[in-house]
Amino acid sequence: MSDTPVELEPPPLFQRPLTTRDPSAPRQPPLLQLDVQLPESLPEQQHRARPRWINHRRLLLLLSGFSLCSAILGLVYYMHYNHQHSSIQAATPCLSPACQWASTRLSMSADPFTQPCDYFLSTCRSDILSPDNVGGQMEEDIPGHPQEQKSVWTERRGRSKEREDRRLRKEKIPDRQTVLLQYLREILESKDRPDSAAVQKTKEFYRSCLDTRSIDTAGAEPFLSLIHKLGGWAVSGQWNRTDFNSTLSLLMRDYATFPFFNLYVGKDPNEIARGTTKRYIQIDQPDLLIPIEWNSKTLKSEAKTQTLLPFLASCESYLALLGAPPGIIRTHVGRFTSLSSELAAAAAPLHFRQSKGPLYQRMTIRELQIQAPTIDWLGCLQAAFHPLPLVEDDHVLLHNSPYIVQMSLIIGKWLNEHELSTSGPVRTYMVLYLLHTLMPALGSRFSETATNLSVALGDAEGVDDRWKHCVLETERGFDLVLTHLLRKRTAHREAEEIIQNICSSFKSKLHELKWTDQRTLQFVMKKVQSLIPRLWTTKEISSEAELNLLFSKVTVGTNSFFSNYVQLLSMRRKRRIQLLTEKAEAADILSVTPLLLGDELLFPMGMFIPPLFHPTYPRAMNYGVMGFLIAKDILHLILPDVHSQSEMVQAVGECVWAHYLTVTDKAGRGGALSLAAAQQQEVWVQYSALQIALQAYHQSLKNHPSDTSISGLSHTRLFLTSFSQVHCVSDPYREAMPMEPSFLITAICAESDLCPTSLQCPNTSQLHSSHTC
Repeated sequence: MSDTPVELEPPPLFQRPLTTRDPSAPRQPPLLQLDVQLPESLPEQQHRARPRWINHRRLLLLLSGFSLCSAILGLVYYMHYNHQHSSIQAATPCLSPACQWASTRLSMSADPFTQPCDYFLSTCRSDILSPDNVGGQMEEDIPGHPQEQKSVWTERRGRSKEREDRRLRKEKIPDRQTVLLQYLREILESKDRPDSAAVQKTKEFYRSCLDTRSIDTAGAEPFLSLIHKLGGWAVSGQWNRTDFNSTLSLLMRDYATFPFFNLYVGKDPNEIARGTTKRYIQIDQPDLLIPIEWNSKTLKSEAKTQTLLPFLASCESYLALLGAPPGIIRTHVGRFTSLSSELAAAAAPLHFRQSKGPLYQRMTIRELQIQAPTIDWLGCLQAAFHPLPLVEDDHVLLHNSPYIVQMSLIIGKWLNEHELSTSGPVRTYMVLYLLHTLMPALGSRFSETATNLSVALGDAEGVDDRWKHCVLETERGFDLVLTHLLRKRTAHREAEEIIQNICSSFKSKLHELKWTDQRTLQFVMKKVQSLIPRLWTTKEISSEAELNLLFSKVTVGTNSFFSNYVQLLSMRRKRRIQLLTEKAEAADILSVTPLLLGDELLFPMGMFIPPLFHPTYPRAMNYGVMGFLIAKDILHLILPDVHSQSEMVQAVGECVWAHYLTVTDKAGRGGALSLAAAQQQEVWVQYSALQIALQAYHQSLKNHPSDTSISGLSHTRLFLTSFSQVHCVSDPYREAMPMEPSFLITAICAESDLCPTSLQCPNTSQLHSSHTC
């Protein structure tokens, strides 16, 4: 497929490429109409010269000839017609392993065409229509539905139906991030042979992470050995009082630990508009360990008693796990908390910093040294980016300058007043921050302590599955290897094709909008026409030989996850150097939504994975799921404020909502008659995304008429049934969507003849609205 496909004039929305009926329905060729004219009467003398029966016979022969010609012409036309359209009439079953899996999943899910009354009742959230937002509580029953009956038997049926809804909900496609992590898990657990050396090390790292028994057996000993290697600390009574800046440089270089400030690489926002690709070292306030809240009256961050007590308890637990004598634990924790509180008071949240002016200042390392002299900035930055040469005249971007200045004063004060004492609070602070960095590699007793603190602070999200945690940790060190493996498995041609077709359909959708002013239309169209949509692949590593060379000095042991994890932290320094020196934007393997980068609209490879997408799926399934998601992502990305730019957004949003109220009979039972602006926009976005994907699929059929089927479903019905599997729970815009997205199938079917069967609910008085959206 060429990088710049030929633009085809897209058909109007809902215009079938070849017919207005469903392609899978039997098609009758048009009757061939022949206008046969009888010959005029011959001259009278010829008529008298021949017997009447001879004239009749010749007339019969003439008619027979015409009939034979008509039959032949009709047969030829019929054969030609069938030859052109038979591939659309009958789709061959897809029997690939991926299709068989998809068939099983579809068979366990609600079918909108066999369950038209309730397939869409599994809502995005139970309180989405609470009085606080649009004025009515979402109800689970509709007229004629079993839940509406009041007998004990029907109440039991209702509870059974709720359990069934939950089961079906679980059977739906999970969120895209989870799908990607599961796919990476399959790659890491695969038994492909032979693996390259770099791939073997990646899989061994992952397996060592899963080996929780060995991790628990090691306990705190690996971390205590590391403390001893770094010069000890006052808590153990063995401390050689190493220099503050030397220890800080070591933590930054080898352990990716930044106790007093954060360090990352990024572009200068003021230069991005000019097309500059240069990246800078950026310095900001750190992620503090102590829980703090912003006081809008004093304009300072502070720790409150109800959060400080569980934090103190967790710190005491950590010191106890590290073998600290019980009699000195409280003293060390007290001083650690005092230092943490002083640093926290100097920090400020992003919204407050934005209100005070520019978020950052550009300065040289020499100028930074003058502002915050306690830190040896050149030495620490040289360590963090070793062996990259840095000099005092190099520029950095400094965020939250007041914090950096105050932090330098606080650390200087504590070093002068306390560090010469036997308690060494600054050293203890750095060691506990290192413990926080290495926590993922320590045993379950450490992670349980961290979980208990999270619960006490009101974070009830729970703990991720171990496999998910290990996939994420593996990606942090071996992202290049995983990107290479993902690229090998990605169906590049099929992914590029659906990207181009959806983008073409999206452009035609823009012309249909009634814009508030022509300047807005011209601005948006100019922006869209200049975009180059493509699959986002990385060119950093082109072969397994290069990967093997890059990871040649990495040694991975199968029974020591702690030492493996320490090596992973060291590899992050190499990634920081690459980010600072390379101009190309490295592909983010964990990204699942498109990205605007200059004039390019980049689609990550992680979007095009099963069960969301597979090259052997029928195109109807790929367009019904991935096509819709791509279109929705583009609409959110390109038109974030479309509600204020077109009156059609409100009209379409309210029209679809009116369909929903009609089907569920909520208009007569206190349901909200109108939606908020954000809800109108989200309904329009998802409804338009479904239209765009459907039009792109029909255009694809027009170019390549053949398609396959799954479970006896094909073409439009398979497209819509596949779309009904798209789950909205993890959608970042789910708060604004007042209904399950699958209800859009009912809205689509109400205004067109695209659906193979009517979505009539027997006990609903009127399903279809008299007007279309």
